[in-house]
Amino acid sequence: MGYFNLQSGETTKVKEARMSKRVAIIGAGTSGIAAIKCCLDEGLQVTCFERSDRIGGLWAYREDRDGQGCVFKSTIINTSKEMMCYSDYPIPKEYPNFMHHSYIEKYFLSYVDHFDLKRHIQFRTEVEKVTQAADYDTTGWWQVTTKNRDSGECTTDLFDAVMICIGHHTTPHIPDFPGLKDFQGTVTHTHEYKTPYHLIDKRVVVIGFGNSGVDAAVELSRISSKVFLSTRTGAWILNRVGPQGNPIDIVVGTRFLNVFPTSLKDTMAKWQLQSKFDHSKYGLQPMHSPFQAHPLVNDDLPNRILSGAVTVKPNVARFTKTRVEFVDGTFENDIDCVILATGYTFSYPFVDCPSFQVVKNEVSLYKYVFPTDLKHPTICTIGLVQPIGAIHPISELQCRWAARIFKHQARLPPRPVMEAAIKKAKDDMSKRYIKSQRHTIQVDWIKYMDSIAVEIGVKPDLWKLFWSDPALALRCFFGPCLPYQYRLMGPGKWSGAKDAINTMWERVNAPLKTRLPAVQEKLGAANMLLRLGLAFLVIYIAICVVL
Repeated sequence: MGYFNLQSGETTKVKEARMSKRVAIIGAGTSGIAAIKCCLDEGLQVTCFERSDRIGGLWAYREDRDGQGCVFKSTIINTSKEMMCYSDYPIPKEYPNFMHHSYIEKYFLSYVDHFDLKRHIQFRTEVEKVTQAADYDTTGWWQVTTKNRDSGECTTDLFDAVMICIGHHTTPHIPDFPGLKDFQGTVTHTHEYKTPYHLIDKRVVVIGFGNSGVDAAVELSRISSKVFLSTRTGAWILNRVGPQGNPIDIVVGTRFLNVFPTSLKDTMAKWQLQSKFDHSKYGLQPMHSPFQAHPLVNDDLPNRILSGAVTVKPNVARFTKTRVEFVDGTFENDIDCVILATGYTFSYPFVDCPSFQVVKNEVSLYKYVFPTDLKHPTICTIGLVQPIGAIHPISELQCRWAARIFKHQARLPPRPVMEAAIKKAKDDMSKRYIKSQRHTIQVDWIKYMDSIAVEIGVKPDLWKLFWSDPALALRCFFGPCLPYQYRLMGPGKWSGAKDAINTMWERVNAPLKTRLPAVQEKLGAANMLLRLGLAFLVIYIAICVVL
């Protein structure tokens, strides 16, 4: 696929030569590779610009940061494989339910290979500027200027549409604690944290109580001499392992539970979490309810606190050269390292468009995807939300929606309707969620996915489904809200969706069947004898009847 380079000066011929719309995709991470596939499904021409030499974004672990962040070397995802997969490409059954980042990257690579997406990606290419074309008012086109990071060569091209897929973990937020500049130990952000080995036998303070901060504190507590975990608010701790040993998100991520009032779900969740351990006893219980903040998932923290390897402290008041003082008047001396797990800010400095202005981690975009004030809906951002659930199926639905908007197979509502929806979403978010730097744009997982699915006609109609396949309808309502549900009907329907839903437990259980327990061996032998006995009985009766 060639480019229409503006430097040639053949703008008229460019317009005449277009056989299909051309879309620029910025970033080849979780959202970017889904964007490529969804645009190709709609017959659009695609070019994806990726600044690194690999796909996967944050999930592509690298020792050398190369100017961008990635997960820890030990990171395991907090959402299970059946809830986080792309809707028409199940994760292999032999993969663990909660995958190490290496499995996630392997899955992404398999997805890219299966759908032949790699040829549409320009690696080592950084987007310098995105601006409206001179004739944007009539064409809706955008100019995209990129720079090859190896040669330094810059190129400017025209595109019919642009999809920004860079996420929101871009710029670390560094609070201005009193005395922090005078502290003589090392200060780093979890954005830069990779492994704990340089902190063996060190005294470490981790500031921040999100998933990254707690993961770092737990990991460091096994090799550091002491770890202090500082939190302003505390948090409710969820485990990956749910009832009967099933992944917790499969148990709670259902349409059935989603119809209950939030207040009732909060009460039920609080009772369940407190039954595992008393959060107030451990100094962790927050003022807010479980569903008023992004969930903190960690299976090890209570044990590390109980064993004295991690000590929970309140917020930091100030630093001296070697000491960290806390707001309750206590202090810790001889601190070697401070790790800031204090969240992120995000922005779009390369986009020359006021519609993408970010104010205190807030944007005014319709369903956090499309600007409302542009004449043409030809630019959007993907994967910006922070759901209580997996981001991958949300990003994919956003991509499917955007591709159909670009293809004129779907339309945005009038501007007043979109602006009213934005205001309501902000009001709802401020009422439900506590204000925190680590919470960017919170959404209700199923409710938000359904709201996007409605825009493109792929929300599963369970009443209609009940009359044609009641067993499947019941699985969709009472079972987990699997991404495959959004491939059962409508545009992009996938013939394998029903089978993927029906065989979910096979893929959940497959990686656990590595040893048959003795009790099952005995039961298996007993069942075999019973079946043989029944078989002989049937044969005996048959012989008697014949004779």
